[in-house]
Amino acid sequence: MRKRIRALMAATSPNTEMKVVPVLSTAEKTEVATTSPAAAPAAPGKSSQIGSWAWVIALFGGGLLIAAYLLLGDPDRVVVGALTVVLMLILMLGGIHIGLAMVGAGGLGLYSLGGAPALTTTLEQGTFDPAATWQLSVIPTFILMGTALWKSGLTSRAFEAAKMWLGNVPGGLALTTTISGAGLAASSGSTIALTHALGRVAIPEMLRAGYKPGFAIGSTAMAGTLGQLIPPSVLLVVYAGAAQTSVGSQLMAGIIPGLILALAFCLYILAVGITRPATAPRTRQYFTLRQKMKGLVKVIPLAVVAFVVIGGIASGLFTPTESAAIGSVVALVLGWFTRNDGSNGLKDFFAYVKGVLVVATVASAGIFLLLIGVHILTRVVTLSRLANSLTDMILDIGLNATGFLLILVLLYLLLGMFMDTMAIILLTVPILAAPLMALGVDMIWFGIFLVIMVEIGMVTPPLGVLSFVIHRIAQDREVNHGQPISLTTTFLGVMPFVGVALGIAVLIIFVPDLVTWLPGQLSVSN
Repeated sequence: MRKRIRALMAATSPNTEMKVVPVLSTAEKTEVATTSPAAAPAAPGKSSQIGSWAWVIALFGGGLLIAAYLLLGDPDRVVVGALTVVLMLILMLGGIHIGLAMVGAGGLGLYSLGGAPALTTTLEQGTFDPAATWQLSVIPTFILMGTALWKSGLTSRAFEAAKMWLGNVPGGLALTTTISGAGLAASSGSTIALTHALGRVAIPEMLRAGYKPGFAIGSTAMAGTLGQLIPPSVLLVVYAGAAQTSVGSQLMAGIIPGLILALAFCLYILAVGITRPATAPRTRQYFTLRQKMKGLVKVIPLAVVAFVVIGGIASGLFTPTESAAIGSVVALVLGWFTRNDGSNGLKDFFAYVKGVLVVATVASAGIFLLLIGVHILTRVVTLSRLANSLTDMILDIGLNATGFLLILVLLYLLLGMFMDTMAIILLTVPILAAPLMALGVDMIWFGIFLVIMVEIGMVTPPLGVLSFVIHRIAQDREVNHGQPISLTTTFLGVMPFVGVALGIAVLIIFVPDLVTWLPGQLSVSN
């Protein structure tokens, strides 16, 4: 118990920022553990220790008071729903896994609303129904696909090919990073894995070419955010499960906004390269057409996987589940035959497959635990009529859909500073679904808007996890070439790109057809 309290104190020291830990692969967890502020030792001092104890006492005391009131008191139904959400947040801030926090807080809420029968029935159904949904089998296959491509080294090959074609234009290497990110996003569903892979390759190249460190880091971090907008996207599939929308339509809805966002980043980079050449200089490297074509040949496996997944879904030839399954097999096979590690033989092949499966299984299990938790939380929100009360309040105020969405932009920016992307989606969708539908907001459109906003939250200070991943990568001398890069430089570097992404989020509010047109033209099944 004493060790647990000391660990909690270290994680909640006033000299550190707290972040709800996302569901990551084993490799990603290692990177985040070494980059998040919680990994840094707290500064010694009596005042720091007093502040830590005060925070721990306040956190546990508040949670115990809410739990006692839910169990022993007689609160109003709406109050039960609100207190359940608050208790869940307290548990997450205390270091409890998001899924377990939802199950624990939701269980107390259900007991307060309907007693033991309601709790027992929901737990029996809630541990099976969310995980036994056929359309959500897309999640483990998408994760398997992205892991296979990541481990095969296709990231560096895609970057090298793009550099041959774009490196000599203003801001060319940053353009290369963004376009590589968009291309890799079409075959990998993990933002952090994509950012990690791009950062190792792109940042040293840009610094070697004379790029300003902040611009090099900012362009790399934001290129990684494309990973959850352009399908395949695990976040979009999770959102579809939480909002009960079509998985196929939800994935197709992300294509045009994802390409627009990539184009907006490219235009900004090109403008900086032209107006401020000292910030993003040309590489002055020239390649023959023969060399450029050879570079393109090396990324054919990546294009094949993207074509199988996106083309299969868009054409109606495959369902999203079938496309993901076929794409994962294709990625495994092509990843093995195009790897760079020099391994051969049946034994090496099984080791490669085992490594991919272990990472994909761990990540998938964590996500399904989240889905079980959101099922229970949704049940509490429904029984407590919290969402109905919120809907009535919004309608009474007289807000229209546009005004409400602009308020949500500010809300999600705030939540993104303190919470993980998956937690934001699973917390807010059950609460906001009823008000949004009452205002006439298309829930497929809202999924794209929400993913853009939570991806922005992954880089914004003070707790954007991608910024810490990139900052940690930039501390490696092989990456920074001896240039000290501070966390302040990292945050300042991403902020202009955040402004561009916010502009696209506002654009789709006023022009929703940019999201809804493509899925409306396609006949996509689940």
